[in-house]
Amino acid sequence: MRLLLTGGCGFIGSAVIRHLLRTGDHSVVNLDKMTYAASEDALESARHDPRHVLLRADIADPTAVRHAFATWQPDAVMHLAAESHVDRSIDGPGPFIQTNVVGTYVLLDAAREYWAGLPPDRRAAFRFHHVSTDEVFGALGPSDPPFTETTAYDPRSPYSASKAASDHLVRAWHHTYGLPTIVSNTSNNYGPWQFPEKLIPLVLLNALDGKPLPVYGDGSNQRDWIFVEDHAAALVRVVQHGAPGATYAIGARQARSNLDVVRAICAALDARLPDPAGPRERLITFVTDRPGHDFRYEIDPARTEAALDWRAPHDFTAGLARTIDWYLANRAWWEGIRAARYAGQRLGQAA
Repeated sequence: MRLLLTGGCGFIGSAVIRHLLRTGDHSVVNLDKMTYAASEDALESARHDPRHVLLRADIADPTAVRHAFATWQPDAVMHLAAESHVDRSIDGPGPFIQTNVVGTYVLLDAAREYWAGLPPDRRAAFRFHHVSTDEVFGALGPSDPPFTETTAYDPRSPYSASKAASDHLVRAWHHTYGLPTIVSNTSNNYGPWQFPEKLIPLVLLNALDGKPLPVYGDGSNQRDWIFVEDHAAALVRVVQHGAPGATYAIGARQARSNLDVVRAICAALDARLPDPAGPRERLITFVTDRPGHDFRYEIDPARTEAALDWRAPHDFTAGLARTIDWYLANRAWWEGIRAARYAGQRLGQAA
């Protein structure tokens, strides 16, 4: 396949590109605006692979997007570009609406125009895969069943509302215009190359520095975790084998409370690099809860596992070990980010 992939220098997008080029004879046109969280380094060997082309452009720019379709003639679209940090969306929702809602509309409109002009065989094979989040489903109570493909939408933050809007647009373009779209929703990703404002790298790097480990509320909020390379493999299976109009809930059955995640990071880091001052759990600091903080997310991936013959190979312990080892071996990358001017303003967010 020749894929047009948006957000390919982001955390999940770069993992998808690495997987595509490592496992098949695919080519990728990577359309990325290169915002604060993008990193060409995350492409690793794909950065210099002739099968990969980086286009620096905004998905909300109709001219740039239509030019990408016309020039590269993709067989499928994988749409991963998004503003994704909840705390940032609370402080300033505008960029989330612009990228996640307007950008998705622009991409859909250009894709529909391009798809309509394809010859019949390519038109039948074309796919538009939109990658979304479980946060669009709202919050679960302690005893509620996990989210599935049919869970009603109930977004609670500006971020999740913008992603819910984009999901609805994608489905509308399928039902109204016949564009062969697919939506996937997934749980919290973690792994190498994740920007340090997210929970796991933030806690890990603060713990290395002996800084406070901020945890919202009492730390009982729960999230379902999936190792990013497992998610990337699932996404490729979705675009290759998913049915137009279908939704796929992708998860790894690895739910944990935020406090349990922080404690697991402390224990794993203590085992590798003991702190003379004592176990790093001493650094845990409970802070005022986030406005509208959803209590629990969890995905039931049974339908996706059966439909795609896929199951996440990493449990949380194995995935966390690989993640910690990667950050310890790649200090130059994250130290540069934490030293940036804005880092002091934004990289102290809580879990």
